[in-house]
Amino acid sequence: MFKNMRKISPTHKFWQPIFMAARDSMVRVVSRIVPSKEIEDIVQETYVRICQMDKRKSVKQPKSFLMKTARNLAYDHLKKSETRLADGVEYELDFDVDNRDNDQVFDSVASSQEFALFCEAIRQLPPKCRRVFVLKKVYGYSQKEISKEMKLSESTVENHINVGFKRCASYLLGFN
Repeated sequence: MFKNMRKISPTHKFWQPIFMAARDSMVRVVSRIVPSKEIEDIVQETYVRICQMDKRKSVKQPKSFLMKTARNLAYDHLKKSETRLADGVEYELDFDVDNRDNDQVFDSVASSQEFALFCEAIRQLPPKCRRVFVLKKVYGYSQKEISKEMKLSESTVENHINVGFKRCASYLLGFN
């Protein structure tokens, strides 16, 4: 009757109890980095990644390794979202340079540099302000959703968004 069922791998047997014991802590750590709708995906991705490892015996502190993996995946996710944020920005208005003849190499290099500056401007924001700004501009959350997610008043959320815009603009204008 159960002939077609797959046996549980030794890797899975090793990591499953550790993962289950650390799951709530992982959720808390990841929730400080990414929006709530992304947490479960990152926690699950953490489990998939560690189960794909061959060297489970070489991990001296499995719980710490698991937490570090979850944190790194959350940061990777955040970096990808910053990329999506920058893709939606109109750089032409922000970086008006003398009209150039369709120089694709210049345009490509300039775009990469502008993107890097914009990402750095976001990194310079205070942590709460940065998270509010990213939730609004990358994930498209409404101020009300951000307010609920971060347990802040809507006026505080609005203030963080305004501060984020002003600081990013100021940072970018400093390079103009």
